Amino acid sequence: MSKEKEISKPGYPRRRFLKDAGLVATGFMIVPRHVLGGKGFIAPSDRLTIASIGVGGKGEDDINHFYAGGKADIAFLCDVDDRQAVDARKKFPKAKYYKDFRDMLGKEAKHIDAVSVSTPDHTHAVAAMAAMQLGKHVYVQKPLTHDIYEARMLTQAAHRYKVVTQMGNQGSSGDGVRQLQDWYHAGLLGDVHTIYCYTDRPIWPQGIPRPVTASPIPSELDFDLWLGTAPKKDYFEGVLPFNWRGWWDYGTGALGDMACHIMAPAFAVLGLGYPDSAECSVATQYIENWKKAYFPESGPIASHITLTFKGQKGKPDVELHWMDGGIQPARPAELGANEVMGDGGNGAIFLGTKGKMMCGTYGVNPQLLPTSRTKETKVPQTVARVPEGEEGHYGAWVEAAIAGYGSEKAKNLSSHFDIAGPLTESVLMGNLAIRSYDIQKKNGNDFTYPGRYIKLLWDGPNMKITNFEEANQFVKRQYRGDWKLE
Repeated sequence: MSKEKEISKPGYPRRRFLKDAGLVATGFMIVPRHVLGGKGFIAPSDRLTIASIGVGGKGEDDINHFYAGGKADIAFLCDVDDRQAVDARKKFPKAKYYKDFRDMLGKEAKHIDAVSVSTPDHTHAVAAMAAMQLGKHVYVQKPLTHDIYEARMLTQAAHRYKVVTQMGNQGSSGDGVRQLQDWYHAGLLGDVHTIYCYTDRPIWPQGIPRPVTASPIPSELDFDLWLGTAPKKDYFEGVLPFNWRGWWDYGTGALGDMACHIMAPAFAVLGLGYPDSAECSVATQYIENWKKAYFPESGPIASHITLTFKGQKGKPDVELHWMDGGIQPARPAELGANEVMGDGGNGAIFLGTKGKMMCGTYGVNPQLLPTSRTKETKVPQTVARVPEGEEGHYGAWVEAAIAGYGSEKAKNLSSHFDIAGPLTESVLMGNLAIRSYDIQKKNGNDFTYPGRYIKLLWDGPNMKITNFEEANQFVKRQYRGDWKLE
């Protein structure tokens, strides 16, 4: 058997994969620009060759953004479901197509500069780590990972393998987040002590029982490969391509879907670190005869999570509230009765000792409260803007990857893993609180009414709940079979 065929075998041991893929990878010569072309020509050394893992839906949108910037070549496409890859394969007919990312990386390592990962959450970490271990720059969709442990490992790996990284919460590169920072730096809010973040998600089925009857697996789908690290369970119609978000085996619920967008401004403005504690209340559904429904494999239909953070640089502690399922905070008194709060269904509100401000999803439409202050107030620009708005989040990563690890462009990215990792860990702390309720229910605690349950005390540096040992099982989940994160 040839070395390339051996590398591509399913279940190929990770250590041998890395060793043998490294044998395949070789350097290439950078030819001077004047030799290759004239005016307007972009030399190979100024271009980025990208392989995309997950090319339907958001994955397709990502590669379109990379390509639109003019400095990226989409050379490889990978998806476990041929149906999802149809449009991307038509748009990039010269791109070589694979189903297994391990196969692609093992065979094509020498031709790839960077990798985009836009799979369901449970595959983010293993796909990104495999690329990073080969020295490939990575762009990974939000949330960065499914588990807290995975986020910490990817954050550390970025420096170990010296690669340029970015998470796909594009609003973090927007002008709105930077305007919020400017107002805060100018002292208009005083000391921020409370933040409300809220969303109308989930917009997929959640808080429901898993179907007991298996559905036929579509011929275009390699379902075992799609399961990857997740437990071996039957396929059921509707779990793909979108509704996996509501199932803990694969997704991270409303928090994972939206919090990296909506909580990112709070982290940018205040420089929040790891939370000290997390607690939650969850909505409970009722079935016939007013019997409470309990479905631990799926996220709740709505939740309210409270995270506490130690104040930075002598500032007071911060309480951050996350609300989903349509729950919203009370309207600030300074907001007019007919004015829209946030963007309607989603937003963030900052409460300070001297003032208040708010924004919508991605940090868009930042407003001081009362809103009349927004146009009246002029403050110095303290944070450099990223060109081209949302497009700039993608383009900035492409430019940084071309410039290389350690470059100023790489250091200035809005969501490199030193930023995205702690943000993702904090987001996932909310799910840890939700799932700690599941444990109590499993242990026989019968709550008569839904309400606030155990408060988790978190040792961030050591990734450990210190007062409820059973919750630590969700910090690092067990992978199926030979799947590993090394």
